[in-house]
Amino acid sequence: MRTERLEPVFEQLKARGEIALIAYITAGDPSLARLPDILRLLHDSGVDMVEVGFPFSDPLADGPVIQAAMHRALQGGATLPRVLETVASVRASLPTPLIAFTYYNPVQRYGLERFARDAVQAGFTACLMTDLPPDEADEWLHHARQYALQPIFLLTPTSTVARIRLAAERGQGFLYCVSRTGVTGARDQLPDDLPDLVARIRQHTALPIAVGFGVSKPDHVRQIAQIADGAVVGSQLVRYLHEFADSPHWPTALGEYLRGLKAAAKR
Repeated sequence: MRTERLEPVFEQLKARGEIALIAYITAGDPSLARLPDILRLLHDSGVDMVEVGFPFSDPLADGPVIQAAMHRALQGGATLPRVLETVASVRASLPTPLIAFTYYNPVQRYGLERFARDAVQAGFTACLMTDLPPDEADEWLHHARQYALQPIFLLTPTSTVARIRLAAERGQGFLYCVSRTGVTGARDQLPDDLPDLVARIRQHTALPIAVGFGVSKPDHVRQIAQIADGAVVGSQLVRYLHEFADSPHWPTALGEYLRGLKAAAKR
């Protein structure tokens, strides 16, 4: 089962007075064999969309927590084809929309058209390539649209009006608003100027806006619910998946954390 587009999911949540809780995980950490169970737990805990991170050796946009997770995943034998195969094995029983989260290099090596085709066949709805700007994405956009894989682009506090307009014009699903300059990682507080950044993006698009980077607590999600359409939680979840990897209580611990975040996603 594959959700055809992400926009209707945001619309349904908005009608219920909620924003989307979007969870990032690194496929293969703690192991690829655990990925189906992790995906099911995310769905059962109220997560609305999942970004499945494809392990890459040089994840420049990511902080130490996700860098370490990607290293462990690669050491454990997680490859791009194996991630696709594992997702495909569980997708039919999982209604949560999946977003392929990757860097351009491994996709280029795999083949742009081949990746777009195989990602859709595996059950992905959308794809976010963190290091591919919209003005350099012509070839990728051709293949993504050919197979109806929604392309998502990042915007940052330094994005110009021209870049915002181009990302909005070329992107689908939602626009990913990076809350601060720098790399991923849990933070104590969200930036004070985040509402202004979201408002600036909102002036140039009707697409939903999801905020990520530094989002780790229910209070963060509660703040984002006042200004945006989705909150992306990554590093803290990845840290918990690692810390509880050998504990039989990992579903309980992670489920409690995720349900607390989802409860804060009410407008």
